[in-house]
Amino acid sequence: MVKQEVLAALDGARGQYISGQELAARLGVSRTAIWKAVAALRSDGIPIEAVTNRGYTLSKNVDVLNTAAVAALLHEAPLQALQIEVVDRLPGTNSVLRARADNGAPEGLVLIAQAQSAGRGRGGHSFYSPPGGLYLSVLLRPEIGARQAVGLTAMAAVAAARAAEKLCGTPIRIKWVNDLWKNGKKVCGILTEAALNLESGMLDYAVLGLGFNVIAPAEGWPDDLRDVAGALYDGTPAPGARAMLAAAFLNEFWPLYRAGPRSGCLDEYRSRQALVGRQVLVTPRQGEPRQAAALGINDEWKLIVRFTGESRPTALNSGEVSVRLL
Repeated sequence: MVKQEVLAALDGARGQYISGQELAARLGVSRTAIWKAVAALRSDGIPIEAVTNRGYTLSKNVDVLNTAAVAALLHEAPLQALQIEVVDRLPGTNSVLRARADNGAPEGLVLIAQAQSAGRGRGGHSFYSPPGGLYLSVLLRPEIGARQAVGLTAMAAVAAARAAEKLCGTPIRIKWVNDLWKNGKKVCGILTEAALNLESGMLDYAVLGLGFNVIAPAEGWPDDLRDVAGALYDGTPAPGARAMLAAAFLNEFWPLYRAGPRSGCLDEYRSRQALVGRQVLVTPRQGEPRQAAALGINDEWKLIVRFTGESRPTALNSGEVSVRLL
């Protein structure tokens, strides 16, 4: 789309002016098409400035997060397959997308919010979602059974780790099964929710949700998160960082998802593990917490541990326990 290409050109030359004639020549369209694209971008809330005899410019400090900004950075395959929607605030992107999935929304719908008022994590726990973060959910309709759904979370973790690492320049680890760590603190959580077709035993759909802590809240982290939460950026991020992060994740995730078991990301998922080789506390949904040594990840994405006092290892299911470092 011309609108996406105009935004990409202005975003790549932030603080500099590009004339309508130059944009038209570069994109192979008319100046009228450029004018219409700029008008459409402004209606999306992007503050493009125009100066006579100089052209158009996008300020260096504009945080561009909207549909066009993300789409402009997508590779060809995800651009063709995904439908991006960006909103200011929602109770939760997963819950909204699940309702739309129940009403027949197609695979590839991506819902992005700049803040959530009622974000959720695993086990129904609340997920702190202040402005400045990136909250994203993707609707998938894979032909897999419920037992294979954990692979979607693991693929998303690998893709999110790659994307975050590229942007912040710091190594990103994965805490089994669904958290990303930077320097030992959580910077992203992932929640996969699914609907099962009871007749076939296959998934009807899955909604894959991610919440990134891009920057620390201006007022600081809440008391219960102060020791565990971190942010991808220690200071002010580069302009457009959230759009770049969203696009980078989708560019990484979509090829893995389309490849399925052939994606080969299990080895990378294992190599990024933060728990393996360390002592952990395993807390089941029912029962007492137990200490264990984390040994590795098996071919079904399960965490293998050896409980203290036992000789044989145990494979943990992600939906049945929570695990933390000692």
